[in-house]
Amino acid sequence: MDNLVSIIVPIYKVEEYLIKCIDSLVNQTYKDLEIILVDDGSPDSCGDICNEAAKHDNRIKVVHKKNGGLSDARNAGMQIATGKYISFIDSDDFISLDFYQTLLDVIKRTDCDIVECGVLKVNPDFEDKHDISKITSEKTYSAKDALVELMNDGAFHQHVWNKLYKREVVENILFEKGACNEDEFWTYRVFGNAKKIVKVDSKMYFYLQRPGSIMGVGYSLKRLDALKAKKERQTYLEKNYSDIAHIGKINFFLSCYYAYKASTKWLKGNEKKAAKNTIKTYFKDITLSKKDISGMKKKYRIRFRLMQNPVTLELLSRFECLLGIGF
Repeated sequence: MDNLVSIIVPIYKVEEYLIKCIDSLVNQTYKDLEIILVDDGSPDSCGDICNEAAKHDNRIKVVHKKNGGLSDARNAGMQIATGKYISFIDSDDFISLDFYQTLLDVIKRTDCDIVECGVLKVNPDFEDKHDISKITSEKTYSAKDALVELMNDGAFHQHVWNKLYKREVVENILFEKGACNEDEFWTYRVFGNAKKIVKVDSKMYFYLQRPGSIMGVGYSLKRLDALKAKKERQTYLEKNYSDIAHIGKINFFLSCYYAYKASTKWLKGNEKKAAKNTIKTYFKDITLSKKDISGMKKKYRIRFRLMQNPVTLELLSRFECLLGIGF
């Protein structure tokens, strides 16, 4: 039990891909696993697939629940997880067979709290041909430095599924129920709980590209949840990591502008109006000092000045959309 890894898999309408995902878990070279399959009220055969898998492997626990969305399913899995280490895998993805052995070895060797591996985008026909993932690059970060990388989308990324966590850094941090971009609400707080975080280059997480996935759908008002998450992150940074809060503020500003352009390009009618009004409200909450502005790239400094006026903001957004800038 001291080395048990709890794997939480939220499941909804993925019957075509689920068996491959489960197979990649039960066949891991590391065997001390607790595999929690959370059937989030899936209307297809996913529930039956989970039950059948549990008959053949006593490490599998199945939770059947009313549909509540991805965050709710992950939270349900966390409630019953008993492992010292926690992992999240999306049910239409799969992992290399030595994913857990490799990442657990890194955690033990470096005494880090979180380790993140590389991601390979694959099509449904992809087959993993190797059993041993060779690490050619490995770097250790403090929580503060890792947060900077996270905000800049550098060495670390928001998604939760290509990581292995010590239980204590994720415990009692729930996912935002009903939110789109749910990882944006969660990952920075978990990173903030850590003392040491490691990034390895090995691409051991296989991220399936399919048009029906949550991130495969078009732009919508729900995507503005990411801005709410970044506003909450800014409050968190100013309270807990004030010396890097300016980086979060600039990232928040740039995210607001990207969302404004995306709304201009893809939304129509009342949805477009509602989105732009919401984004303008967020813009008003962002106060950048002269030092913050001077630290921006020149192209962003120009944008910031133009955005102070609603008319020039709209004109700039339309102009850049017309030219396809930033998409």
